[in-house]
Amino acid sequence: MDNDASLHIAYMVRIGIIGAGFMGKGLAYQASVTPDVQCVAIADVRLDRAVACATMLQRPYRVARTADDLRAAAGDTDLAVCEDGRLIAAAGGIDLVLESSSDTTAGGQHAELALQQGKHVVMMNAEADLLFGPYLMALAARHRVTYTSADGDKHAVIIRLVHELRSWGFELVMAGNMKGFLDRYANPTSSIPEAQKRNFDPKMTAGYTDGSKLGIEMALVANALGLSAPAAGMTGPRVDHVKKVLRHFDFDAIRRGGPVVEYVLGAQPDGGVFAVGYCDHPFQRSMLSTLKMGRGPFYVFYRPYHLCHVEAINAARDAANGRPLLQPWSGFRTNVFAYAKTDLPAGTRLDGFGGYACYGLLENYDPGATMPGLPLCLADNVTLTRARRKDERLTWSDIDHDPSAPAFAMYARALAAAEAPGRGSLVEGGPR
Repeated sequence: MDNDASLHIAYMVRIGIIGAGFMGKGLAYQASVTPDVQCVAIADVRLDRAVACATMLQRPYRVARTADDLRAAAGDTDLAVCEDGRLIAAAGGIDLVLESSSDTTAGGQHAELALQQGKHVVMMNAEADLLFGPYLMALAARHRVTYTSADGDKHAVIIRLVHELRSWGFELVMAGNMKGFLDRYANPTSSIPEAQKRNFDPKMTAGYTDGSKLGIEMALVANALGLSAPAAGMTGPRVDHVKKVLRHFDFDAIRRGGPVVEYVLGAQPDGGVFAVGYCDHPFQRSMLSTLKMGRGPFYVFYRPYHLCHVEAINAARDAANGRPLLQPWSGFRTNVFAYAKTDLPAGTRLDGFGGYACYGLLENYDPGATMPGLPLCLADNVTLTRARRKDERLTWSDIDHDPSAPAFAMYARALAAAEAPGRGSLVEGGPR
């Protein structure tokens, strides 16, 4: 018997990838080497990038301009390439859509359309996943398909680590990220050298460097597991190795207040994630001491890597079998709100994630706040109505916006879905 038989599913999952940038190209490659998965279509607003994926894979391709073109190509052995992600979201012959574009609003719209058309959706667009996730999760349930975050990014790897330690009988106390470098005021210009070194987009690189991406990833974890943030932006002490994390937090106090999301700065092994579990049983503590896990009752579990596109296809295969890895089962427990990177005069046009105007801090979501924060992922292409000083938090009253615009309208649906009676919860549908 094939030793890998348990990994195989009963049919070939035909996937379409939206977004052929750094991550989308990796997804296209990984789909070509993963059993039971076949990429039949790739879309990117820059058609040359989709074509480059086909060339890299040495696959014949056909440019699709219409739904009929895409359907015909997907029905043959050709790889369909197109500019419009909506063609993939709506096309027949595709079981699952991997959304990996860098456009928050378009990413949400692609996922919405795909779910409405009865396709499973795996989100590698973390910004859209955070902003619209509760609505998209509810929409998936309505259409009896699966919506999930992708595997491989840090938030998903943390979830797998938490699943594991809980299955061993530990109580979760902290879910943690490991960040190498942080500069809240990084912008697309200052990030050019690092972006060139890594072949990244400078604006995206700025969003990583200023901590906004960190906040988004940990908000996804918190909203899945029902965790909270200990402070705006978390605390992020500098730690030389993740094994020493127990020295830097008062875990007794944290446990009394409930499990939290956190991060450490500069810790080895670089690129990893961690979780802290609690167990006070004398036998287990004795055994864990023998196994060199420490004296307890708090224990650090960590994973020294996350493999992004390599692992992402796992979530696609699981989703096709109705097993979401990560959803906002707990609604909006947290969000990432916009703070000014510099003094911003009235009339400033905000430029969103990784831009010149704002960075994002993870905070606990308070729907009853008198001055609710403006989500960073909505602080894009809107105008400030009054001046804000550097490091001040932006609120809804600070911007001029159209509530009927696609991003704002879909966010409103996400808020409603998160607060709706009977929605999924940790008890009903989330991880044990």
